[in-house]
Amino acid sequence: MLRDKSLLITGGTGSLGRALTSHILELYPSIKRLVIFSRDEQKQFEMAQEFPANEFPQIRFFIGDVRDYDRVKRALKGIDYVIHAAAMKHVPIAEYNPMECVKTNIMGAENIINACLETEVSRVVALSTDKAAAPVNLYGATKLASDKLFVAANNITGWNPIKFSVVRYGNVMGSNGSVIPFFLKKKKEGVLPITDTTMTRFNISLQGGVDMVMHALENAWGGEIFVPKIPSYRITDVAEAIGPECEKPVVGIRPGEKIHEEMITSSDSYYTYDLGKYYTIIPATHRWKLEEFITKFSAKRVADGFKYNSGENEDWETVEGLRNLIKEHVDPNFSL
Repeated sequence: MLRDKSLLITGGTGSLGRALTSHILELYPSIKRLVIFSRDEQKQFEMAQEFPANEFPQIRFFIGDVRDYDRVKRALKGIDYVIHAAAMKHVPIAEYNPMECVKTNIMGAENIINACLETEVSRVVALSTDKAAAPVNLYGATKLASDKLFVAANNITGWNPIKFSVVRYGNVMGSNGSVIPFFLKKKKEGVLPITDTTMTRFNISLQGGVDMVMHALENAWGGEIFVPKIPSYRITDVAEAIGPECEKPVVGIRPGEKIHEEMITSSDSYYTYDLGKYYTIIPATHRWKLEEFITKFSAKRVADGFKYNSGENEDWETVEGLRNLIKEHVDPNFSL
């Protein structure tokens, strides 16, 4: 798929961007160019040490901000595929700085769409979040708006064969700002603050996120929102897995937090199909034939009213399983 092609990752110095970079360079050494587009020069400098030019001549580092349309368009010259991972995503910070979140997550999405339509890009995969389903915080609301923009972009392509799609998943295990690294750090103090004893979250590994992005890049027909089938965990089980001897005071939820996260709402069920490993929410209006889509992917419509949330999930991580996953995916030196 990527032989002699050029791919750009916005927000490419983040956790998923780095994982995608490793995956792509290992599996697709014949890629023509892999462009890392981000605004943090220090992170780019550090990533360049990890992927030196003498070993990885395909990689390029491009300083820029998705808020800057002209810079985005310049970066997309000669690019075939785009993975849009750049976002302002810290919930409390977004609540306190709402317009900054809007500028990056919504206006930035519009810049990506318009610049892709004006260049030679043929496929775009945008990263979403479980917080975009029935959002209760500003971050989730901006990502829902972003999702709608990318889905609707397929309606304005005209003669252009470009395809836009979205991937939506839960908390990436060990990613920056997530609960597991936070608890690992707080363990040294002997205190693990619990927001709410009934709180649950979806859990996906970095590699799981990478695999889903690559699946969408290769298989999307345009306008789908891909959702993975992944396990949930209880926040109390995470605390028990990391620091069973620690104090666990209940401190209350932060502004904009949910007790349980959703990825598919009951209102989405009328457009949701089961693809086996993933669900997909198809657009209400699409440019392809639904019958052909169903046949191609052996897709099955979910029941009316179906919903997919972390609290009612059928698949759960155990305390011991979480310890093994932390050692495998977050900290190889982890021990009790």
